[in-house]
Amino acid sequence: MAAPKVKQDMAPPGGYGPIDYKRHLPRRGLSGYSLFALGIGSLLLGYYTLVKWNRERRRLLIEELEARIALMPLLQAESDRRHGAGATGMGVPTLRMLRQNLEEEAKIMRDVPDWKVWDSHRESGLGKGRGPLW
Repeated sequence: MAAPKVKQDMAPPGGYGPIDYKRHLPRRGLSGYSLFALGIGSLLLGYYTLVKWNRERRRLLIEELEARIALMPLLQAESDRRHGAGATGMGVPTLRMLRQNLEEEAKIMRDVPDWKVWDSHRESGLGKGRGPLW
């Protein structure tokens, strides 16, 4: 018996086309120049906001110092009145304030039985157990 005639697979006339083996990926992201420009732009924006904030902070500091300077005579007069920096320097306003505090304590604690106004710090237990100071 005769073998059947086999048709062999062959290349087409003229051959096959070239094989495409290169990777064709799309470009990702920005180019180097645009990234550099973006970095410089953000740096300049940061410097601008820093200078702007420093000017504002300096203005607020000057305003605070001017307010302190304006209030200094009032605070000094209040301190002089409270601590008695008068001509004698004997602290008479301090004694007057102490007397007012004792009167206020007597008024507040008038309903408490056996309360002594001046001796309240000794009887409250704050002074016990210390012993002599020498």
